[in-house]
Amino acid sequence: MARGDDGSGADRLAAKVAQLRIFENDEGRFDRSLLDVHGEALVVSQFTLIADTAKGNRPSFGDAAPPEEAEPLYEAFCEALRGFGVDVATGSFGARMAVEIVNDGPVTIVLE
Repeated sequence: MARGDDGSGADRLAAKVAQLRIFENDEGRFDRSLLDVHGEALVVSQFTLIADTAKGNRPSFGDAAPPEEAEPLYEAFCEALRGFGVDVATGSFGARMAVEIVNDGPVTIVLE
């Protein structure tokens, strides 16, 4: 979460994640959503995605929301996604975690 994000953004992004057509249909076209494929979501907080690398060689995380602001938004996003009927697994907010996934496909999308 970035500084200035609020609950309405969490709701909007949850709707987008649930409904974005990023899974292939029988013809190989991106035409199915997480809801269509009855998929699940693993939601892990990762403030490092907000890194600013414009100056020097050390990333700045100054635009990341502080934990006391970010954690309620993280929880709101997870709850909004569950509201669509998506099974949501979560990490531990703010913890260092080793996450192992299988990325089945060539698609990675940043949503804002």
